[in-house]
Order: sequence, then structure tokens, then C-alpha cells
Amino acid sequence: MIQFRYILTMLLTMALTACASGSNRPVVQKTGAPPIYQNPAPSGTPSTQSTREQPNPALVREIADLWRSFPGKTGIAVKRIDGDWEFGHRIDEYFPQQSVSKLWVAMTLLDKIDQGRASLSDPIRIGKEDLTVFHQPMAVEVEKEGAVVKTVYTLLEKALASSDNTANDALLNHAGGPDAVRKFFAKHDLGKIRFGPGERLLQSGIAGVEWKQNLSYRRSFYTARANVPVERRQQALDAYLADPVDGASPQAIVRALDKLARGELLSENSTRLLQSILKRTRSGPNRLKAGVPAGWEFLHKTGTGQVLGSVSTGYNDIGIMTAPDGTRYAVVVMLGDTTASIPERMRLMQSVTRAVARYHPG
Repeated sequence: MIQFRYILTMLLTMALTACASGSNRPVVQKTGAPPIYQNPAPSGTPSTQSTREQPNPALVREIADLWRSFPGKTGIAVKRIDGDWEFGHRIDEYFPQQSVSKLWVAMTLLDKIDQGRASLSDPIRIGKEDLTVFHQPMAVEVEKEGAVVKTVYTLLEKALASSDNTANDALLNHAGGPDAVRKFFAKHDLGKIRFGPGERLLQSGIAGVEWKQNLSYRRSFYTARANVPVERRQQALDAYLADPVDGASPQAIVRALDKLARGELLSENSTRLLQSILKRTRSGPNRLKAGVPAGWEFLHKTGTGQVLGSVSTGYNDIGIMTAPDGTRYAVVVMLGDTTASIPERMRLMQSVTRAVARYHPG
């Protein structure tokens, strides 16, 4: 009997031990209960991350060589729209925009139209008191008629495609003036883009000339500027180049072009309208546009500043080039000041767009 009790005690002890050891087994869930997931133990191998698209190294080198060999203060930026990369040189510095700024005036007014506070058919009267300086083809018509009335749409075409300064200032006034443009920048977080006081005050300030409206007629401004002592003109120009009141960084501009292309700045209709006008730009046909291959689409806006002695300033072109497969690139070339000849400046710009197309992977 004692031996039987001993054997029974040993069997019970073994059974209890077996039950205790079963606590390391997976927990069985009750029916309907959510499953229990256990994080895997660290393996010591880093997780695999998606590879960000990068520009072709050969393209980066070629643009660097072009930038390095060109005389003067040069800014170049290239951005793959809808992509991950952008690169360039002096991309975060302010460069004079000159007529590139007409693009922001157009956007500000189109944004106002998108809000229902203006219309493409709005009539705008332009008289002799509204004439500006330099390139203003409208001046001939205004001086002949005394005053003309143009719609917003017509003035957009003249300001962008023909770079008419008087048309642009008329649009600027209709949009709400320089402060309205600056508010548009802030609204869309466009970064390092400035807007000046308007064409008349901008150009007279650069030349060291006190603005008077009679300077807008024919070649009166040129005569007044020629009478300014060279030292004063040089001082005024140097001050402008050191801190351009209408300055913008190449990086901010390519990012703004990226936002425009992706429809983030204007309505679909306004975006389409603006791009269609920019495709018809007639100024600067031998700048960026001349390097864009056949079969590609290109839209752009130029800018050209004043010249003093052998130095040219604010010689720019910005645009969006679209490959046959739909890939888009924003391209900006800005020459703050340079002694290079006009053909040399054009060749630089053509070389940039030609390189972007050559290294396109499509």
C-alpha cells in the first residue's frame, strides 16, 4: 500500500510539472477575440527604405561646368516636377527678376478671378498717364488715341507673351497693387520671391533718375538717364544689385513653377490659361527655348535689366519644359550681372535646356 501511494504521488507531481511547462506555448484565443500579434525580434539588419530619385550625375556635372565657366553672378536651378530632386548653383541667393516678375502679377490677378472678385472680361482704361518705360508697344496706340480700353485677357496676352510694361502695370493696379502680389506670395508660401514698386519706380530707381510721368513718353527716359552722372548711376545700380527690391532666388522660382504646373496655385482653368499664354511667349526665342528639342513643349518668361558700360544686369529666363512622355522640368537661369556678350548669354541658356533634355531617361 505504501509503495502504491508513493507511485501515485510521483505521477501527480510529474503531471503538475508538465502543466507548468506549458505556459511557454502560444496563447489560444477565445472564439471571436482579436488575434495577438507579437513584434519580431530585432534581427540586426537595417530596414530597406525606398530609394529617392536622383538627377543624372552627368547632368549635374555638365550644369556645374557651365556655371563655373560663365563670367559674372549666375544662378541656375533645375527641378524635376512631380519628382524628388532639384539642384543648381547659387540657388538660395537673390537675383534681379526684371520682367520675370510679370508672371507673379498675372498669377495674383488670376487668383482674384478664381475668387470671383474680377473677370477676364473686365475693361481697363489706359491713358497717357498710365504709360511706363522701356518696352511698351501699347504706347504707340495710346499716344495716337489718347486712351484705350482693353480687357484683362488682352492685357495678360500683351504683358506675358509680348512683355509689355504698360500692360503689366495696368494689370498690377487692377490686381490691387504690389501689396496684393506680396500677399499672394505669403498665401502660397513661395519663399524668397520679392516684388518691387512697379515698373516706373523700379527702373528710375535703378538708373538714379527721379521719376516724372513725362519721362514715359517716347525716349524721354533715355535722355534723362543719359544726363545722370556716371558715378551716381553706378552707385544706384550697385545698390540695386546688392539687394534687389524685385529679387528672387532660383530655388524659390523653380519650386513656384512646380506648384503652378501641379495646379497648386490657381484653379484648373486659370492654370491652363496661364500656361497657354506662356507657350506663346515671343521674347527671348534664343534663350532657354532655343535649346529645347523638337517634340518637347516649352513655356517661359524672360527678364532683361539695364546695362551700364560693359555690364548687363538681370538677364533671365525661366520656364517649364515637357518631354514627349509627359515628364516635366522647371528650369531657371538668372544672370545677376555679367560682361558676357548677348550671344554668349544665349548659348549658356540653350546649353542648360539642351543638357536637361539629353539626360532625360525617357
